Amino acid sequence: MTSGSSFQQKKWSLTDLFTDHHSDEFKQSIERLNAGAIEISLWREKLSASVSLDDFHTILKKLEALTETGHRLMAYSEMRFYEDTQNTEAIALVGKIESILTEANNQSLFFPLWWKSLSDEDAEKFIAGTPEYRYFLLQMRNTKDYTLPESSEQIINIKNMSGFSALNTIYESITNRYQYSLTIDGKEQKLTRGGLMQYVREDDPELRSAAYQELYSVYGNDGKILGQIYQSIVRDWYYENVKVRKYPSSISVRNIDNDIPDDVVDLMLETCRKNKTIFQRYFKLKKKMLGLETFNRYDIYAPLKKSDKKYSFEEAYTTVEKCFSDFDQDFADMMFKVFNEDHVDSEIRHGKRDGAFCLTVSPSLTPWVLLNYQGKASDVSTMAHELGHAIHSLSANRHNLFESHACLPMAETASTFAEMILIDAMLTKETDPDVRRDLIMQQMDDNYATIQRQAYFALFEKTAHEMIPDGADVDALNAAYLENLQDQFGDSVLVNDEFKWEWTSIPHIFSTPFYVYAYAFGQLLVLSLYKKYKTEGAAFIPQYKKILEAGGSKSPEAILTEAGFNFRDPAFWQGGFDILEANLKTLEADL
Repeated sequence: MTSGSSFQQKKWSLTDLFTDHHSDEFKQSIERLNAGAIEISLWREKLSASVSLDDFHTILKKLEALTETGHRLMAYSEMRFYEDTQNTEAIALVGKIESILTEANNQSLFFPLWWKSLSDEDAEKFIAGTPEYRYFLLQMRNTKDYTLPESSEQIINIKNMSGFSALNTIYESITNRYQYSLTIDGKEQKLTRGGLMQYVREDDPELRSAAYQELYSVYGNDGKILGQIYQSIVRDWYYENVKVRKYPSSISVRNIDNDIPDDVVDLMLETCRKNKTIFQRYFKLKKKMLGLETFNRYDIYAPLKKSDKKYSFEEAYTTVEKCFSDFDQDFADMMFKVFNEDHVDSEIRHGKRDGAFCLTVSPSLTPWVLLNYQGKASDVSTMAHELGHAIHSLSANRHNLFESHACLPMAETASTFAEMILIDAMLTKETDPDVRRDLIMQQMDDNYATIQRQAYFALFEKTAHEMIPDGADVDALNAAYLENLQDQFGDSVLVNDEFKWEWTSIPHIFSTPFYVYAYAFGQLLVLSLYKKYKTEGAAFIPQYKKILEAGGSKSPEAILTEAGFNFRDPAFWQGGFDILEANLKTLEADL
C-alpha cells in the first residue's frame, strides 16, 4: 500500500551510504578502497591470454566491488556538496575523495589496457565464459583505438582531477552562490535560480522579461570568467581526445561512450534542424493566442491565461503516484520506495544545487532524487521525470554494477515517458476544453524544451568545440550562440540581446560535453513508444518494461531493435515530429 500522506518537503537522508564522513564506516570504506586497489594491482603479472576463466571472473568481481566502494564514497561527497555548494568542508571532501579515487583507479588501470590489447579471438573466449559481463566487456573494447599507454592514462587521470573536474567544481561553486533580485507586487525579493525561473511562466509579460533579464544580467556579470572556464574545458577535451587519443571529432567521444554511431546522432540532429518550422509555426500561433504584437524570447513559456494554482507537495506526490499506479502498480511501488527510504531532497535552500536530478549509486541501493519543489505544475512534471529515472534504475537492478545503468540517451526513456503519462492522465481527467487546450500547449512547450532546445544546444557545442581550439574568444562564442538562436527561431521569435549569455548558464555543456542530445534522443524515442502504447494499450507495458529492465546490459541499437525500432531509419526520428505536427494542426484548427 502506497501513501503520500506522511511525505513532507525536506532534505534527504544519506545514512544508507554513511552516517557522516567522520564516521568509522566512512574511514573503513576508504581503507577498503585502498586495500582493494593494492590487491587488484597484484593481478597484473597473472594476466595473459591463457589466464583461467575462474581467475578472469574473480578479478571482474573484485573490480566491481572496488568500483562500488568508490561510487559510494563519491556519491556521498557529491550529495553533501549539492546540499550546500557553498559549504567549504563539502567542497574539500569532494576534492579529497576524487584524489583517493584517482589513485585507486590508476592502480587498476592495467586491467582495461590489458583487455583492449587482446585479439578479438582471445577476447571472445573470455566473454563467452562470463556472459553476465558480456556488454561491459564489449563496450570497453569500443575505445581500443583511442587508448594510450598506461603511464599516459595515469597522467590523464591525475590531470582530470586537477583540471576538468576542478574547473567544473569552480563553475558550480560560482553559479550556485548566485542570488537574484526581482520586484514582485512592488517588493524586491531575493531568489534562488529555481525561484526566479518560475516567473518565466507567469502571465505578466513584464515579469517574464524582468526574470530573464535578471538571470542573464547575473550570468553576464561573470560572463567573461564563466566563458574562460568553458574555453579551458573545451580545450582540455579537444587536446586530450582529438589531438592525443585521435577520436574523429569532439562529439565522437560521447557517441562512442553511448555506443551510438556518429551518423545516427548526426541524423537525429539534422532531423531536428529540418523540423524547426514546426516549433516556429507553434510560436507564431502562440503569439496570436496571447495577443502579443511582438513575440520575444521572454514569451516562449508564457501561459495562455493567469494561473495561481499551486500544488502542495502532498498533492504532487498523490498526483504522480496515481498516474504511475494507473499505468502499472510496479511503477507506483518503486516511487514509494524512493520516498519511503528518505532519498528525496525537495527543499528550497540558498546554496543548494539548482535544478533536479536522480543519482543512482549502485544496483543494491535505491536512487536519490534532488528536487527544488515550489508548487508549480512544472514542478509536478519534474517530480514525475526524476522518479522515472529512479524507476528505470530500480527496474534494471538485477544487473551487475557495470551493466545496470543505461547510457545517457536511453537513460532519458523512463523519465520522459513518465511525464507523458502524467499529462495524459491530466488530459483524461479534464473536461474543460480550454484547460485541455492549455495542457496540449504545455506539452508543446515541454517538447520544445526537451527536443529542439537541447538539439540546438548540441549544435552550438559542435560549433564551440570547433571554434575554441582555433582561438575564438568569449565575444565570438556569444555571436555564434545568437546565430544558433536565430537559425532555431527564424522570424517567429525576437531574440533579445542578453540571451547571448544563455550558454554560460547550461551546466551540462560544462560538466558533460554533448550530454544534451540525450534529451532530444530520449524524447523522440518516447514519442514513438507512446504512440505504440496508445495503439496497443496494456499489451505494450511488458514490452516497455523489458526496455527498462535491460538497463545498460545491451547496446541501444540492440534494445531498440528488440522493441521493433530502427534508429538508423530517418522515419524513426521523423515519427516523433509527425506526432508534434498532428498536435499543432489540432491547435491551429481550434484557433
